[in-house]
Amino acid sequence: MVARFLVVLVALFAGLTPVSAGRQPTAARDNLVLITLDGVRTQEIFGGLDTEVFRSSLAKDAKLEDQPAYKRFNGATPEERREKLMPFFWREWMARSGSIAGNAALKSVVTLTNTHRFSYPGYSEILTGEAHDDVIKSNDRVQNPYPTILEGLKAKLTLSTGGVAAFGSWDAFNEIVEHTPGSIMVNAGYAPFATSDKAGMELSRMQFETPTAWNSVRHDAYTFGLAMTYFRTHQPRVLYLALGETDDWAHERRYDRVLETLARTDEWFRQLWTWLESQPTYRGRTHILITTDHGRGRTPADWNTHGAKVEGAQEVWMAFISPAFKQRGEWRDSAPIHTNQAAATMATWLGVDWTAGKPAVGRPIK
Repeated sequence: MVARFLVVLVALFAGLTPVSAGRQPTAARDNLVLITLDGVRTQEIFGGLDTEVFRSSLAKDAKLEDQPAYKRFNGATPEERREKLMPFFWREWMARSGSIAGNAALKSVVTLTNTHRFSYPGYSEILTGEAHDDVIKSNDRVQNPYPTILEGLKAKLTLSTGGVAAFGSWDAFNEIVEHTPGSIMVNAGYAPFATSDKAGMELSRMQFETPTAWNSVRHDAYTFGLAMTYFRTHQPRVLYLALGETDDWAHERRYDRVLETLARTDEWFRQLWTWLESQPTYRGRTHILITTDHGRGRTPADWNTHGAKVEGAQEVWMAFISPAFKQRGEWRDSAPIHTNQAAATMATWLGVDWTAGKPAVGRPIK
């Protein structure tokens, strides 16, 4: 009941008239949205519900066919199952506006370059363009030793601190997203959000009244809702949205919750796109990159975990909704790409070279 209320509440807030509606339109510009979905496997992205994994997550006396999530998301083919799970992502974004790499069945591979295969190393690789296995080797909340693409874009594009923002469900994003504290606007974990927007004020208050089972991670509904508040009130040029409940539910072996979270996320994608397309500042000039920090095990025995010794945890995916990329749908018969290429790719979209003087940084994806 609480989860349903949160979805309705966030949907209502996301649809409100922008507070900034009276502003004069800004000059044409390119914008960037980076989205990460923590620990989401290629199996669910490309194939939807995995029957054997679902069965393995149930109590011995539970019947798979009786589970609400199974009834909702099961289908005859991988294509049918994934569209039931994420209809907007597949029928709108991938069909009309973007493309996705990482489906090994179509000879498209995306992998990590870090060997740890867990969160902080994965996020740092995405944000810096390079694995630092000897330095970033835990999930401890330590300041990122390396400047991130978010900081780099702020400097190169001479943006204000508020012009680049990061919203994360996991509190460690306070340290992960920037090398120099205070470089960009960050709101992560259970953190108050100062705003004059009434919907945002209510979300900021309610996050503390609806705790999750994990002390360091708030519900994704608040992270998304606060990010949308920031879009409406500040119109940032660069925004990073880091959602995390998929990983937390997987560690709890709640496969039904993983599926339900992906379905909610798909609805948030629809709300985000509808808003972006309604705004002259963003319509037709916004580049979106979506990926994950790591994969997970391939089997019913290890689907819930990841790490250096877990085969499959190095296998990830990457989606592109960008006016710079003309390809649509799934990549086929393509050369392997890696998450260390994300930073340079996003920089290129905004006219910035992230590789200059950095020989180890991944090159832009063409």
